[in-house]
Amino acid sequence: MMFRRSIGDYSVADTGVEDAAAPPTFPQSVAQFDPDYFLRIKPGEDWFGSGKDPSGVQGQAASSGGLHAEQHFEFERPIRPGDVLYATLKGGKTWEKESKRAGKLLFSERITEYRDENGELVCTARGVGVKTERPVDQG
Repeated sequence: MMFRRSIGDYSVADTGVEDAAAPPTFPQSVAQFDPDYFLRIKPGEDWFGSGKDPSGVQGQAASSGGLHAEQHFEFERPIRPGDVLYATLKGGKTWEKESKRAGKLLFSERITEYRDENGELVCTARGVGVKTERPVDQG
């Protein structure tokens, strides 16, 4: 309900959320339940996203570790409260491009299929990451 209000969708906010579909990016929140997800905060450990520099993890280059470039969601039906979904990770395509400022750019897809308790496909999420050959030139 609060997410819907934050984006200005009041269609169900005042009548309850029983029939409301989840926000379109909701499937990505599953990553927070993966204990090995690299962006998940772990008490007492350095965190990739913390610190004065872009990375709070010692020994990692600030700009050559990669970044999230795209995220796409394709829904077969809306996700509703009470749905139990199971995620399956799959590899996707990989490709390269040449960059003037960072050398070779290496792109890779990661595909997650979300199925309900009956095995029916509900949503396919496709994320694209990119790694640079070297840190980006600032000039």
